Amino acid sequence: METKQPYGPGQPADRGPGYEQRDANIRSLLQFAFWMAVVLVVTLFAMKWALDYFAKIEPLGAPASPLASAAQRELPANPRLQAHPHGDLENYCSAQEQEVNTYGWVDQQSGIVRIPIDRAMELTLERGLPSRAASEAAPSMPSVAIPVPPSGTDLEGQCGYLTEPPSEQADVESGQGH
Repeated sequence: METKQPYGPGQPADRGPGYEQRDANIRSLLQFAFWMAVVLVVTLFAMKWALDYFAKIEPLGAPASPLASAAQRELPANPRLQAHPHGDLENYCSAQEQEVNTYGWVDQQSGIVRIPIDRAMELTLERGLPSRAASEAAPSMPSVAIPVPPSGTDLEGQCGYLTEPPSEQADVESGQGH
């Protein structure tokens, strides 16, 4: 059984050899190559002119030396991405802990010092808070009660999640509580 029929119905018996019988037109190919080269050269000169123009109207300045220290380099505008955000937060929190738990000068010329929070609370309890006489208080101002949160609540702020919760609270949160 033959599946290929050399000639279909209504087709002439002489269709030709089935390939291109003449060579490519060399003149047309050379003209195309010439005009393509012209477009390429014009584009290169236009790019050179544009780059020179932009360099003249807005110079970039001296290139930054890779050997220059970080203090000498200009930092990009905010916001900057953090390479190690968890480490940065740990450094920030440890600096804050040191700030609130140590003695130090705030302004030595003015005689302003910083004391640990625990010591400040002890002094406040011993000495009390400054208050005005009842006659000096503004009569139109209502007294406002400041709510005190129950102990054990998470009031640690952004550094709170870096510390481990107390064991009882951890048991309750994990569902293993009493």
